Amino acid sequence: MHRNFWQRNISRYTFGMHFNALALAATTLLLLNLVPGGSDANEPESWKKDVLEWRAKHAEELRKPDGWLALSGLEWLEAGETTFGGGANNKIRLPGAKADHLGVLELKDLEVKLKEPAGGFPKDFLVGGAPAKAQTLRTEVDNDKNAVHMTIGTLNLYVIRRADRFALRIKDSKSEALRGFHELKWYEPDASYRVEAKWTPYNPPKVVTLVTLAGTDDPQPMPGVAEFQLSGVSYRLEPVMEANRPDRLFFILRDTTSTSTTYGACRFLYTSLPSHGVTQEGELTLDFNHLENPPCAYTPYSTCPLPPPGNRMPIALPVGEQRYHE
Repeated sequence: MHRNFWQRNISRYTFGMHFNALALAATTLLLLNLVPGGSDANEPESWKKDVLEWRAKHAEELRKPDGWLALSGLEWLEAGETTFGGGANNKIRLPGAKADHLGVLELKDLEVKLKEPAGGFPKDFLVGGAPAKAQTLRTEVDNDKNAVHMTIGTLNLYVIRRADRFALRIKDSKSEALRGFHELKWYEPDASYRVEAKWTPYNPPKVVTLVTLAGTDDPQPMPGVAEFQLSGVSYRLEPVMEANRPDRLFFILRDTTSTSTTYGACRFLYTSLPSHGVTQEGELTLDFNHLENPPCAYTPYSTCPLPPPGNRMPIALPVGEQRYHE
């Protein structure tokens, strides 16, 4: 009896130890999920912080002296010579220019040449950072990254090309839009609009012709399609790739909020490349909290592409940036 008594109590003691150990483990897992500092507790807050930091950077980019808010003019060039400067007798009058005559732009055979005006170039008129001289201005179709900038005072001028049309783009670091800047409007961050998409490449890639708000056509390569679900419903979006940014995908889309709270034409979403690149099947993160307004939402002088037909979504995406102008 004495031995059986101890056997029974040892068994109870052992069971109690195992039970307490399991209970402790379960409690620890629960605390890790509930208490700040646990394995996943900080993830939503970290994601939200990243979104807010991205928003601040987006506003900062807009407010740069040569950002989109500085855009104060877009003058389409006609064949032949176009004079430009501060004087009223120029074809393109620049009220902010320090000199009556800055130069002459000659459009001929899909080239734009800068020519010296009568009386010579103003001394403080710079082209490519050097004192102005007659030259052919470099232009690339739908790519302004390598454009030659002409500067004087607060003005920053350069020629852009859209298909076979050319225009003088005018930026002013003291523009009315910059001086009157007000805070951007955003929806509250919502993690349910951060989704994983299946990436399917197009082999060979498609070429889609995007219509722009300026009335021009913009051919762009479309490398594949992203398929994803929102609230259990499947959707597809097709990005394009910009020649000057091969490291990212560019989604141009519209949803039903465009009739009320977001910019009417479209919004932009930039993402990293799919997990195995654009030429192979893979996965892709779409965070619609990063939807941003196109430049034309801030200024009437930009040329913005409109969404391809497949990217006009029949649902509301109440996340990302809202309208800047009412």
